[in-house]
Amino acid sequence: MNSYIQLGLAAAIAALISGSAVAADVSPLLTQDQQAEGQSGWTFSVAPYFWMAGLSGETKQFGLPTVNMDSDFDDILGNLDFAFMAAGEARNGRFSVIGDVIYTKLGADGDTPGGILATRVDVTSETFSGLLGAGYAVIDTPQGHLDVVGGVRIWSVDTTIHFNGGLLGGIERSDDATWVDGIVGLRGKYSLTPEVYLTGWGLVGGGGADIDWDVALGIGYEINDRISAIAGYRALGVDYSEDGFVFDAVQQGPILGLALRF
Repeated sequence: MNSYIQLGLAAAIAALISGSAVAADVSPLLTQDQQAEGQSGWTFSVAPYFWMAGLSGETKQFGLPTVNMDSDFDDILGNLDFAFMAAGEARNGRFSVIGDVIYTKLGADGDTPGGILATRVDVTSETFSGLLGAGYAVIDTPQGHLDVVGGVRIWSVDTTIHFNGGLLGGIERSDDATWVDGIVGLRGKYSLTPEVYLTGWGLVGGGGADIDWDVALGIGYEINDRISAIAGYRALGVDYSEDGFVFDAVQQGPILGLALRF
């Protein structure tokens, strides 16, 4: 493969991986978990959400040179084929169980210079991120709570390149990585009024990645006893490198969500 094809593939992969990186967990922010006064036993909440994140950092795949990434959310949205993001929580008194599942699929294609080795290259990137954790409220008052949390986060990234036309026509190659990180930190909530509250968290960990961190702050509004709307800002960073697969990135941007309690 000549240098022009390599550079073209590297650019396409960078654009797709930056879009995939929007996948990340936000369950502590999007679940409004305060129990109604006098209520006992387990309560549950589910929160679909939308994270308008851009990305900066470095990625490396397929043995190609390391590529610097710097993509706004508009750039990522242009390559998005499908995305699903939802968080959940179960809570009983001081104890809580939190979860988050995110899946994104992005695709891009482009002509190659010269068109000898290939006339066109299609790139598809799929990312899955899942969090499962538990928490205990070290501070628990009618105005709010502060939880110590711990859990695991699973990451999986799979990128496929398909060549069309030219000498490489019909050839398809994939590069992927899956890893697990242990996460610990704090999450909390404080009511400013009966309807308005602040919520946020700070998490850090590692394992498969050298470091995995996540911070956020948001403001929520209780529309009624079962529905809350939340807006905030979140930043997440991860530094993973193994067998030539590199993903060292920081994602940040506004977040919007709707929490449903039952």
